[in-house]
Amino acid sequence: MSELALRVVFALTAALFVFAGLLIYFLPPAALPVSPLWLARVTGAVLVAWGASLLAGARRPTLAGVVGLAAGNLLIVATLVPAALRSGLSAALQLGFYLLSGLLLGLALLALLLPRDRRGQR
Repeated sequence: MSELALRVVFALTAALFVFAGLLIYFLPPAALPVSPLWLARVTGAVLVAWGASLLAGARRPTLAGVVGLAAGNLLIVATLVPAALRSGLSAALQLGFYLLSGLLLGLALLALLLPRDRRGQR
């Protein structure tokens, strides 16, 4: 059962990153407040690649994969929370940052705390 739960954590995190990456990658240029435009495209591509990597890792989570998932999620949380605390952001954007941070933090903790199948360790 815990192996299934860990696979679900990987799949949910992967879906989040793939969705965010595709959204950033295919947004119209006028909607992107980043200049130059290639920076936003590269960011979107990296998020899609990270999400695809997590999706592949969900088949058989290893210790290295779990640590990578947790570290990536915690680094993003450490980036989003200070941005949300900054004044000048709209309330909706702040709430979005907090919700995303909470989701990523929860997924990171689940990945670290759920027991892993020892046969999958290499």
